[in-house]
Formats: sequence, C-alpha cells, structure tokens
Amino acid sequence: MAEQGRNPREARVPLGIAEVTGPSMYPTLRHGDQLLVQYRAPVRAGDVAVLQHPLQQDLLIVKRLVERRDGGWWVLGDNPAAEGDSRLFGTVPDELLLARVLCRYRPRERDQRSLGATLAWLSSALRPVLGDRSLSRRLRAR
Repeated sequence: MAEQGRNPREARVPLGIAEVTGPSMYPTLRHGDQLLVQYRAPVRAGDVAVLQHPLQQDLLIVKRLVERRDGGWWVLGDNPAAEGDSRLFGTVPDELLLARVLCRYRPRERDQRSLGATLAWLSSALRPVLGDRSLSRRLRAR
C-alpha cells in the first residue's frame, strides 16, 4: 500500500488518502483502490486499518484488525491466499497503527466504455469500508 502526501505521524489534518497495492485485502479492496483514512481514529476488532509493517517500518500496509492480543493487534488480510499479515509477523504494536479506513474509491477501468459498464462503475465507485464484526470472528479461527 502506498501513502500519498506527508508522513501520517505529522499529519495536521485528521484525514488522508492512501492507495492499495497488492491483493491481500481482496475482495474488500482491490489493487489501485484509493482509500480515505482517518488518522488516530478509535478502532475496534473488524475495522480495516493502515499500519506500519512491524518488520519494515518504512512500508505501510492495510489489514483488518482481528483482535487485541498481548503486544498489540492481530491483523489479517481478507484474502486468505495472500501472505503478509500476523500469521507471518505476529501482533502489530499500537504505536504502528496509523489510521482507520473510512471509505474506498475504485477508479474506472479503461475498458468501461459502454453505458452499462459506466453505470455499474458509478453505482459502486465510492463505498464505505465497514468493520465486519462477523468476519472478524471467523478470521480468529485461522
């Protein structure tokens, strides 16, 4: 995931924009989606958040917060086939949690030229990213 703009820790405005790279949050988020994020927002299990990677802190990641554990948050991607979550690096300390994802904007595909494709894109381009509490419970069983 790539962050646009300034360092989130230095943000004066509580909102920011990030771009998704990679498949780890598919189907909730797709590669290329733009995210509206709220820095220092209260979070709870099931929320999607932007975090600094615990092993490579210059890398920002977007994951679902599954549960609080000793040492921080257990986080997982929504795509079980993708790697790069707490199954690999363990819990993420609270100080590495940067922002909660509020909504996503899905850019238009280049091949969406027909009226039907354009209308379908318009109906789904901007969506809130809601905390999925039931998904959070299912993911804990992994």
